[in-house]
Amino acid sequence: MNLLNRCICLTSQNTFLVVFVVLLSSFVLANVWDYDAEITTLEPEKEMWIPSEADIAYQDSMYTIIRNTQSDVTDIKQDIVYIIKRLDREDGTYDSIRYVAGSQIDINRSNRN
Repeated sequence: MNLLNRCICLTSQNTFLVVFVVLLSSFVLANVWDYDAEITTLEPEKEMWIPSEADIAYQDSMYTIIRNTQSDVTDIKQDIVYIIKRLDREDGTYDSIRYVAGSQIDINRSNRN
């Protein structure tokens, strides 16, 4: 790069040294600089919260609701799998009514393929 008729090489050791010094000094100044922000300290609580009987009953009821909901979701998933298995055919088609070989076919019913 030619700046003011002087050749400046970006790969020289002096350039790296200058960049390093500038970065290092900016990091040092950033850590030492005194900000005007107020620093607040939190005092530890003097008394520990002890749950009452009503709090414990509420937590127990929430746990029971969560456990029942998880059980219901599991049951629904099993029912869905059962329904899908009933609807699937080996040839890839889907239908809720299966034709048994040798039985009579209703003419008014369309054949799904």
